[in-house]
Amino acid sequence: MLTHLRLKNFKAWRDTGPIRLAPLTVLFGANSSGKSSLHQFLLLLKQTAQSPDLQRVLHTGTPGDPYLAVDIGTFFDCIHGHATDATLQFELGWSLPDRLKIKDAKSDTEYSGNRFRFKGEIGPQDATSKTIITHSFKYRFGDMNDSGFSAGMEWKGENREYNLVAKNYTFIRNSGRPWPLPPPHHFYGFPDETLAYYQNAEVTKALTLELENCLRQIHYLGPLRDYPKRTYAWSGEYPAHVGFRGENVVAALLAAQSRQISSGKHQRQIPFQEAIARWLKKLDLIADFKVKSIDERLHKVSVRSPRQESWVMLPDVGLGVSQVLPVLVQCFYAPPGSTLIFEQPEIHLHPSVQARLADLFIEAVQARENGQDRGVQLLVESHSEHFLRRLQRRIAEQAIAPESVAIYFCSASRTGARLDPLDVDAFGHITNWPDNFFGNDMEDIAAMARAIAQRHKDDKVA
Repeated sequence: MLTHLRLKNFKAWRDTGPIRLAPLTVLFGANSSGKSSLHQFLLLLKQTAQSPDLQRVLHTGTPGDPYLAVDIGTFFDCIHGHATDATLQFELGWSLPDRLKIKDAKSDTEYSGNRFRFKGEIGPQDATSKTIITHSFKYRFGDMNDSGFSAGMEWKGENREYNLVAKNYTFIRNSGRPWPLPPPHHFYGFPDETLAYYQNAEVTKALTLELENCLRQIHYLGPLRDYPKRTYAWSGEYPAHVGFRGENVVAALLAAQSRQISSGKHQRQIPFQEAIARWLKKLDLIADFKVKSIDERLHKVSVRSPRQESWVMLPDVGLGVSQVLPVLVQCFYAPPGSTLIFEQPEIHLHPSVQARLADLFIEAVQARENGQDRGVQLLVESHSEHFLRRLQRRIAEQAIAPESVAIYFCSASRTGARLDPLDVDAFGHITNWPDNFFGNDMEDIAAMARAIAQRHKDDKVA
């Protein structure tokens, strides 16, 4: 699970400051206030790690590539203020469900912990260059005061070489291997020569693998989801996720039909499709739901609305069902330990359904599978007051602990975007409401009162 994020010089953000990421993290704010940039950055790291070009420091996008989650242009397009001499600096923290042990093969020293922190700096090679390099990166594993260590690489501009750096860990050079290290793989990876040049560099592979596993577990569902279709093709594959637009939602439903989900501890397990149908009913969008095969490859989704007896195909009901279905499926389909990013999940939904999304997300972070916590984390960008009010209510009702929720308000300023954490107490109260959080309701009420008074005055004059 992601636990920490900090960005410097990324798009609207001069410096986000430290961001605590909880099991359920929610971002609010006006349009163009920098909310989307935060999850875009995480997706940027993920698609870089998935790129086969190891010399590509940061995969900022390829025009027209439908398999990329984000395309932000060039490196300088994403730098705050488009400064040509600034570097992108960032920190990412994450935790593992179980304690991990890493051993120094040379000294037999064993390090253990379940928390990682990665810090990186990327930028031009020099003030006049357009060549982007990794200036430095560093991993920190475990408690540095107990059984932890840090290791990374730094670029020395004066001799244009990379050096290994470490704390609480000593890398031992092989004799007869004086050559400098080549550049890192992407922004985070120790080059293969590290193992050849040092006697005890196996730990570098373990660190790299843990970051790649962390990034691989990030899944994104965007706000513009596919329109429903009359038939869906599925040939037995298991999609990694429902797709950026929910295009794989029916394939995911069919692939997961043998899985069993429970809503929490001491709750009964039910089949996956039944769990999805249950939530569609709880959202008051349908009375029943089923996926039926037409032939070996084609399938159709049929639903029955709460106020009708007949079954109809998915495109023949309101848009809300097809738009919320990928959200539902993603919550429970994603592998355990996943971080799910939802951008405006409330689009096309009635206010009462928007409120119930908070209940869905609370259940998603508490759900279990095969008797184990799924450990799924949600990062939600929303504009819905109804969603927030329900979340506050559930905190007051102790359906979810305040520490399991992190709520932020993004705002724009002349010096860059600003992120304010909202203080939520045990009773769901937000003690530091920002001005105009959801607009100025009182302004409309006052204007309406003035208009009514003026009309009454005009009627009397007439």
